[in-house]
Amino acid sequence: MGMDQLEKVEKIIEKTGVSYEEAKAALAETDGDLLDAIILLENQGKIKKPQMVAYTTRTEGTSEEFREAAKTYEESGEKFGNVMVRFLKWIGQLIKKGCENFFLVKRDEQEIINAPVIVLILLLLFAFWCIVPLMIIGMFFGYSYSFSGAIAKSVNVNQACDKAAEAAESLKREFTK
Repeated sequence: MGMDQLEKVEKIIEKTGVSYEEAKAALAETDGDLLDAIILLENQGKIKKPQMVAYTTRTEGTSEEFREAAKTYEESGEKFGNVMVRFLKWIGQLIKKGCENFFLVKRDEQEIINAPVIVLILLLLFAFWCIVPLMIIGMFFGYSYSFSGAIAKSVNVNQACDKAAEAAESLKREFTK
C-alpha cells in the first residue's frame, strides 16, 4: 500500500470512525476513490452517527426577573408576528379589491376613463393635492365619477358621487346667473 493510499485510509477513519480494515476494504472496493468509499460505508451502515450537541436557553438556576423577561420577550415576538401576518393579509385583500373594482370618469354619458380603483388610490396617495382639485374642477366642466364592481354593490358610493355632481351643477348654475 502506497503512502497516498495510507493517507486516504487515515482520512476515512478520521471522517467516519470506522476501523482500519473497514476503511481499507471500502477503498479497495471503490478503486481508491475516497468519496465513493465513504458513501459505500454509509450504505453498509458502518459509519457511526455523530454525537448530537444541543444548546438550550433553559432558565433553571437563574433569577425570577430573567425568567419573566424571557417570557415577556417570547410573548411579544409571537404577538408581533401575528400582527404582521394579519396586516399583510389585509394589504393583500385591499390590493385584490382595488383590482376587482373600477373607477369610471364620464362626460355626457360617454366613458372617458375606466381604471382599477387601486390606480385611483395610488394617485390619491402620491398626488393628492393635484388629483382632488382636478376632480372638483372636472365636476364643474360636466365630468361625473362612479365606481363599478363589488364595491358599488356593497357600499352605495355612486349615490354619493351623484350627489356631489348635483351639488357642483347647482353651484355652477348659481354662479352663471
